[in-house]
Amino acid sequence: MTNDVQLIFEKSNPGSGCEMLPACDVPAADLSAGLRRTAPLPLPELAEGEIARHYSQMERRSHGVNNGFYPLGSCTMKYNPKINDEMAALPGFTGIHPLQPAHTVPGALGMLHQAETLLCEVTGMDAMTFQPAAGAHGEFCGIAMIKAYHKKNGEAGTRTKMLVPDAAHGTNPASAAMAGYQVVTIKSNADGCVDVDALRAAAGPDTAGLMLTNPNTLGLFDPNIAEITDIVHKAGGLNYYDGANLNAVMGIVRPGDMGFDVIHLNLHKTFSTPHGGGGPGSGAVGCKALLSPFLSGPVLAEKDGILTWDADRPDSIGKVKGFYGNFLVTLRALCYLLSLGREGVPAAAKGAVLNANYLMKQIAEPQEIVYDRLCMHEFVLSLKQLKAETGVSALDVAKGLIDYGIHPPTMYFPLIVDEALMFEPTETESRETLDHAAEVFRALVRQAHSDPDALHNAPTTTPVRRPDEVEAARNPRLRYVFE
Repeated sequence: MTNDVQLIFEKSNPGSGCEMLPACDVPAADLSAGLRRTAPLPLPELAEGEIARHYSQMERRSHGVNNGFYPLGSCTMKYNPKINDEMAALPGFTGIHPLQPAHTVPGALGMLHQAETLLCEVTGMDAMTFQPAAGAHGEFCGIAMIKAYHKKNGEAGTRTKMLVPDAAHGTNPASAAMAGYQVVTIKSNADGCVDVDALRAAAGPDTAGLMLTNPNTLGLFDPNIAEITDIVHKAGGLNYYDGANLNAVMGIVRPGDMGFDVIHLNLHKTFSTPHGGGGPGSGAVGCKALLSPFLSGPVLAEKDGILTWDADRPDSIGKVKGFYGNFLVTLRALCYLLSLGREGVPAAAKGAVLNANYLMKQIAEPQEIVYDRLCMHEFVLSLKQLKAETGVSALDVAKGLIDYGIHPPTMYFPLIVDEALMFEPTETESRETLDHAAEVFRALVRQAHSDPDALHNAPTTTPVRRPDEVEAARNPRLRYVFE
């Protein structure tokens, strides 16, 4: 007898079931032979109680923000207020269909328009689309708009390079490469920010744009941001803002005022919508007026005082997703903004910065702090010295946190920091939670000196302990093989 968790297919008991469907109230369609299944679907056969028990068991083996502290740096795993879900569950929103004519859903269009207006205000942009399904999707959309802009101006063949800092999100160079650009890496200076001299040397007539997030992935606000964006503009390029994480600056400073021309937002991060399980997400893209003709469409427009969809946009990069994006994610984000209001949005940002700095001071030894200055929403520690002294790596410490009900921080990122751990506590965590996390972290560091083998074997309380992550990524088993 083992305590292994069975797949629901393995629990199947032929003859069991919970089918309680009403009688079909429409004529049955006779599918052509080419569309008809030749064998029944291999669905598991279980009673309703067994199904509920199975998924409850699965839920207990997962870790989310409702289970415990989740300081995953650069990901903003903040609490999702239940009122957001309540609003998104209203029948007037869940009962509509994307193929309905626009005039039958004025409330839904009004919601999207209000969300667009508020997010343009928060970001300093002039127009926005909610079509992209996730952050990297929105990021690529923004770069495609920059490319379309240069093509319209007859410079697509000469502006072939995208400038990307070495501390950028990994998706930045990937998106630029996918758009056909040559990626030019800009090094960081001793303060962890963009080396302005290196940027000035790289910017020129072949520059299409710059991809940048500020605060950056080290959790640092670049004091030279106005100069940086000006350098790119004077070279004829455009500035793209990676707004995957706006939690430190929302309501306080706007990317549009920093000199950025286009931005994507992860609504499923900063704006408190769920992003577990890979989605659904929303990579909303906003832009200045000069790029608005290139937004993916259709876009909302007002005709004769009525909101409708405008698809007649010859310069648009085209549709990047079916219909109009993940509608209910946008609705949740709007609910979050309206709940906080004009005063609450900047207060949340200040809370995120306060929590990050408090936790950093609580857990960090001087030799672990990579950049000893005020951080924003997140901070990065280096356990390089700890590993040299004890053999215990950043990975070992991160795995040790799991045994205390704490999700590991982001590990080994940014790549420019050895043995990096990136923490982002967000504004939704209490001081008591931060104090507990700090106590656990320092206890693990002490254990690294007294009993390093214990941390090499952590975690010890989970069903899955240390899988071969490289093998799992390269050869994932995603399909149940039926006999």
